[in-house]
Amino acid sequence: MNRFIMATVAGVLATSTAHAEVSEEDLANDQTITSQIVTNGMGRHLQRYSPLDTLNKDNIDKLVPAWAFSLGGEKQRGQETQPLVYDGMMYITGSYSRLYAIDIETGKEVWQYDARLPEGILPCCDVVNRGAAIYGDKIYFGTLDARIVALDLKTGDVVWRDKIADYKAGYSYTAAPLIVDGLVVTGNSGGEFGIVGEVQARDAETGDMVWTRPVIEGHMGTLNGEESTMTGELNATWPGDMWKTGGGATWLGGSYDAETDTLVFGAGNPAPWNSHLRGAGEPSDDGMGDNLYAASRLGIDPKTGEIKWHFQTTPREGWDYDGVNEVVAYEDREGNKRFATADRNGFFYVLNREDGAFVSAAPFVKDITWAEGIDENGRPIYNEDNRPGNPADAADGKKGEVVFSAPGFLGGKNWMPMAYSQRTGNFYVPSNEWGMDIWNEPITYKKGAAYLGSGFTIKPIYEDHIGSLNAIDPDTGEWKWEYQNDAPLWSGVMTTAGGLVFFGTPEGEFIALDDETGEKLWSFQTGSGIVGQPVTWEQDGEQYVSVISGWGGAVPLWGGEVAKKVNYLNQGGMLWTFKLPKELASAN
Repeated sequence: MNRFIMATVAGVLATSTAHAEVSEEDLANDQTITSQIVTNGMGRHLQRYSPLDTLNKDNIDKLVPAWAFSLGGEKQRGQETQPLVYDGMMYITGSYSRLYAIDIETGKEVWQYDARLPEGILPCCDVVNRGAAIYGDKIYFGTLDARIVALDLKTGDVVWRDKIADYKAGYSYTAAPLIVDGLVVTGNSGGEFGIVGEVQARDAETGDMVWTRPVIEGHMGTLNGEESTMTGELNATWPGDMWKTGGGATWLGGSYDAETDTLVFGAGNPAPWNSHLRGAGEPSDDGMGDNLYAASRLGIDPKTGEIKWHFQTTPREGWDYDGVNEVVAYEDREGNKRFATADRNGFFYVLNREDGAFVSAAPFVKDITWAEGIDENGRPIYNEDNRPGNPADAADGKKGEVVFSAPGFLGGKNWMPMAYSQRTGNFYVPSNEWGMDIWNEPITYKKGAAYLGSGFTIKPIYEDHIGSLNAIDPDTGEWKWEYQNDAPLWSGVMTTAGGLVFFGTPEGEFIALDDETGEKLWSFQTGSGIVGQPVTWEQDGEQYVSVISGWGGAVPLWGGEVAKKVNYLNQGGMLWTFKLPKELASAN
């Protein structure tokens, strides 16, 4: 069984006041309640925008460290968490499925939960965890052995835990849960192992399953313990039995649009990567080979788990361009209700929030080889010569034609969340300029084994930069400015009403840019690469900013020639918290 480690002083808990509880109203207003952060994305629409402007362009140079917290031990792998802040406490997750409660005034640990992971877990892309969620008097997070755990917010005691899926079959879990109307909503990870992507909803109080929704056609959903409806139509877009191990992991979690009462989840790459085995090597008028609903965004009814709409960014996907990237709800400059998502395939999409219908698409990276563009229906205009070749056409049947494709399989943008500014109306998209040599190979499914059918090597495209933070006008697709970085960008982005854009680099710099010009206004060296997600809040009239530092994630594991470029970087595990002191803020 998992156990927790208590690291606290008994007198502190004994004399503390009654702990407040987080309500659905608190979750709904998380962006505007500036003294708290109780959701991933600083609001369930995932805008990552703060209305605070105490800290601004004029005084950002006076931002100073307030305290730092070390995750300690030998478990210093990639730290991708987003901090939560509530009732005088900060909560962060750490690599290897740990969760910490920290006194927000002193930076001292109050309690720690350390999941006891079994042997044989199969995480694809480092042992990361991207955060937790708070509701009522509990905090919820997932573990690498594909479990969801509910802990007492005050003590760290386990209230309930449940199994999301079988880790021995390649499933895992790394995302922050999403909570809507008393339901804890989770996805799953494991797209490289022939799993089946699914969204699940549990009662937040008891952990009882309410509904499940597989995202690959042919699989049956459930509601209140009974079969509900099939996802899609059996064999409409998948040949034979390929749908049974069809991939589509929902590994990044989802967002929630309250105005349309819709959960929005992304479904990842189809399995295997070799598209020729999935009937996707040649165009088909009837949709065979599109492999729904992999590489798609899905609108889901939060009460029943029924799919309300879908939009597939990369039909017939064959480059691991996935489809899980976050979907952000916003209003454009004319007041239209829109979704935006920057896909791994290199295109920035705008969708209608009512039905997920395609509105527009534009590149957010400079080099895209697999498609010439996006047509009026939102479908790619393929460059078929850039699809990795079919091994069956090779003389020895062992390796298809090698092609150079861009973006690389880690995507024009990977998991690292972009941000939207209500101040400028622009999105700020962390991206990478890289390509890959990729080829297909024969493959058969074996439970718990990698199910790719492809080989690949990532390569940089430009000598002077890989990472690129782009300010994009979603109404036109125009790039307003670009900030280039030598190493790949892998951290989240945050914007503020003070005109600031925060993000971190693998070189360890925590940076604030001018949201209108991209000018660097402030930076701080954290000592290790930043792949975490910054947040800001106010306390006693002062504005605070936090970010975690700790190099890791997919780049050093999968980055090919790019990984060699950053192999000198040190791992770490340090939470940095900064503040603008009152006297310095008032001086401006």
